[in-house]
Amino acid sequence: MTPPTTTVESPGDGDLLIRAAEGDRAAFGQLYDRHVRPVYWQAYAVVHNADEAEDITQDVFITTWNKIRTINLVDESALPWLLVTARFTALNARRRNIKTRQRQSELDPDLPDATASIDDELEAAQVRTEIDKAVAALSPTDRRLYELCVAGDHTYELAARELGVTHAVVRNRLSRLRRRLRADLRSMRETS
Repeated sequence: MTPPTTTVESPGDGDLLIRAAEGDRAAFGQLYDRHVRPVYWQAYAVVHNADEAEDITQDVFITTWNKIRTINLVDESALPWLLVTARFTALNARRRNIKTRQRQSELDPDLPDATASIDDELEAAQVRTEIDKAVAALSPTDRRLYELCVAGDHTYELAARELGVTHAVVRNRLSRLRRRLRADLRSMRETS
């Protein structure tokens, strides 16, 4: 006959939260160990970046510690609260990152896009080089039209006034210019 085994049940999330609220760091550590992986994966699902997901996970548990007395359990589990907190923290981080990238690109449009791959950057550089070559081969009038209306922000009317030609001349020349640039870029892509 084997002696009965005694199993020690681990405390529930509610007990851990109460003990942690009283200052028991070991209880908070147990809560962390129990839920850190799903919190991390919830954050990662939003930001798709391992380092950022780790930072968000840390922020979630700091928030948990700071709000420990106000956490609502669902079916005796803190996990739903943690997952919702992780999702909103990750969404806020993603919005901040987007705004930061937008501000950086507004300040310096030559900065590479952080979401673009190296291949995309190389292709964009090649396209810019080909455009520069094609523009350099234009007549002086067409080159000025390109600078004013395509690269610049002049309307056809403003460009016509500045060059001393009609609106129709600007429209027709720019139409031909764009067709030519598209053809040059298409041939560049076909040869690369």
